[in-house]
Amino acid sequence: MRKVIVKASVEYAILIGRGILGQLGEEVKKRIQPCKAAIITDTTVEKLYAEQAEKSLQEAGFTTCRFAYPAGEASKHIGTLSDMLEFLAEEEVTRQDIIVALGGGVAGDMAGFAAAVYQRGIRFIQVPTTFLAAVDSSVGGKTAIDLKAGKNMAGAFYQPHLVLCDVDTLDTLPEEVFADGIAETLKYGVIGDVDLFEKTATGDFRNDLEAIIETCVKMKRDIVMEDEFDTGVRQLLNLGHTLGHAIEKRSGFTISHGHAVAIGMHLIAKVAEEKGMAEAGLAEKIKQALENNNLPVSIDYSAEEITEGVLKDKKRRGGEISFVFPTKIGYCEIVKIPVGEVTELVGKALK
Repeated sequence: MRKVIVKASVEYAILIGRGILGQLGEEVKKRIQPCKAAIITDTTVEKLYAEQAEKSLQEAGFTTCRFAYPAGEASKHIGTLSDMLEFLAEEEVTRQDIIVALGGGVAGDMAGFAAAVYQRGIRFIQVPTTFLAAVDSSVGGKTAIDLKAGKNMAGAFYQPHLVLCDVDTLDTLPEEVFADGIAETLKYGVIGDVDLFEKTATGDFRNDLEAIIETCVKMKRDIVMEDEFDTGVRQLLNLGHTLGHAIEKRSGFTISHGHAVAIGMHLIAKVAEEKGMAEAGLAEKIKQALENNNLPVSIDYSAEEITEGVLKDKKRRGGEISFVFPTKIGYCEIVKIPVGEVTELVGKALK
């Protein structure tokens, strides 16, 4: 089992291995006295892994209850969060108890937000079951729900007390869901690891999943420990996300997060090249890596449609929006763009 330690406002371990879901209860017990564990998951993951997680927790002395919401990004809204909080209250979950987020990024984001606000904060555990959640969203303490105006517009910075990633759970993922995680992994490569990018870009890396997940979470660990609350270097993790979130929202979430980020990453690389910020051929290199992994690289929306979503992005600060521009594989820059220039930028991206 691989272990990565994060020292943020909460110090916690990220455990990565195969066949370790059955050790969930014992690993939690090492850190938290047995109490009530409220498992929050979606209806798809519930059928696959909820019983195993519950059994492990119960055998370690925890009592359990379970809340399952309809699978998909469409559930990531205030109504589901409200139902979740009412469930916790009805089950008489207290501040001495815990929440276990079992699933992908939606489960982690919503369960983490519920943990942050329920009784002004209770402890929670991340058990990612998607590649995207394993390499990115389960680590770092960003929790959120979507609003009508845009993605992740309401949330809190709230760190988990443990992340347990059983790599075997990724074997049950549909290819398009697994690909969402590939997009985020390539993102980490573009931000700061040439070897990671080149390995992932081939599309032939499944035998190295544990090492790849460890590499990504170590990168995120280092960034989060330097900038936990996203005021500086952590914004590099938004590569492809400013355009990606707008694409995702415009599609009514029929385009998944990872696929939207893939498109956004390619588009912003094109702009970086046109601005003379990036080395020649960078956008094509990113495009080939994405296509090798069956990820999209373009979209049919107009510049005006995408700009509308970008201008509502939470990264907007007054009259500026921060964009992450790749300059070469392994290096990116954060640039503040005036809102009046966003339509032009998006137009260049879509050429």
